Amino acid sequence: MPTQCYTIGMQSLLTLGRQPALGIAEIEALYGADVVRSVGDSAVILDVDPCILAFERLGGAIRFCKVLKTLDTVSWKQIEKFLLQMGPGHAGQMPEGKMQLGLSLYGFDIDSRQIEATGLSLKKAIRKSGRSVRLVVSPDHELSTPQVIHNNLTGPNGWELVFVKDGPQTIVAQTIRIQDIASYTHRDRDRPKRDAKVGMLPPKLAQIIVNLAAGKLGQNELTSICDIPADQPIPPTILNQTILDPFCGTGVVLQEAQLMGYHSYGTDLEPRMISYSQANLDWLNAEYRTTTDSKLETGDATEHTWSTPIDIVAGETYLGKPFTSAPEPDVLAQTANDCNLIIKKFLRNLHAQLTPGTRLCLAVPAWQIRPDTFKHLPFIDQIEDLGYNRTRFEHVQNEQLIYYRSDQLVARQLLILTRI
Repeated sequence: MPTQCYTIGMQSLLTLGRQPALGIAEIEALYGADVVRSVGDSAVILDVDPCILAFERLGGAIRFCKVLKTLDTVSWKQIEKFLLQMGPGHAGQMPEGKMQLGLSLYGFDIDSRQIEATGLSLKKAIRKSGRSVRLVVSPDHELSTPQVIHNNLTGPNGWELVFVKDGPQTIVAQTIRIQDIASYTHRDRDRPKRDAKVGMLPPKLAQIIVNLAAGKLGQNELTSICDIPADQPIPPTILNQTILDPFCGTGVVLQEAQLMGYHSYGTDLEPRMISYSQANLDWLNAEYRTTTDSKLETGDATEHTWSTPIDIVAGETYLGKPFTSAPEPDVLAQTANDCNLIIKKFLRNLHAQLTPGTRLCLAVPAWQIRPDTFKHLPFIDQIEDLGYNRTRFEHVQNEQLIYYRSDQLVARQLLILTRI
């Protein structure tokens, strides 16, 4: 059965992850600022042909939805009335068999019991039309990713309706695809070599880093998904570009780059990390049948000479000493100084080896000294002196591009740069 898709030119809606700014910047980088519009706090509308929206490579988006309707109301009673009017008709167009129904809300200040009551009313109306239907409920405003997957709400008989408050209006959408959390977990936990001492870069964040580095996709990098069966993975477009990760560690960025269709090139100071990356890339090739080239070398990023061409640079730099508790000010200052020196030397070394216009996305350390307050590396304020321009986004501020948890001391600040 082909992928559930819809008329070319219709809008798509993406719901975003825990830190929406990262997802918005990722989408803006790939598709351009002019096709993106933020909706509420956790979603975006995209004026992109949904058949070429590369959802599988987006680390910051949770749901890929088609927009069904925009209602000129945020009254839940009026929204419920609309649902009861259109629900039975939609159900009649679905294949035979038991229907799975779920509702997810973003930006609405109503009790979850009221959402369930609406769902039960809609279920009753659909059953009157002769369809068997099961309601999937949640104690929260939105269904979790495992709930959507477990209940097959993106399958032929699944129907998850998503409601997003947009000022005085409500956007009604249907979930078409959802993040493949099983694959993320497999790529993270089941690869043969992992090392907590060098940091555990999540595959989702690695995807975001690669996408921010890649920049706007060209027409030859866009593949139509509309003729691919919904239960089949979407094969990557083989891209004639090489991504360099100069601090490759165990190879997480390299893995995600290869899954997107890029050639990968990784270097690391430690031979052990190179052997770990090689083992993990060999495992990836066996598990996912990747066909792009990979190259690994031992090398100190502050003085190494890389082979050319280097089309894109993406990775996580040296994050400094790991802390299990808040360090003394002098210890933190010394750690920040060490990181600052190493990364500056690396950027100077790299600059001479890149062609002007080459894009980079680097995750550098920032330290959470108070809740949501960070100590940053000094070199960031002198980035132009090192020969790079810092990319600015229209829909988010650069200060928002920090990946962290509330209890995390060392955060990852994402710098998107262009070689001058």
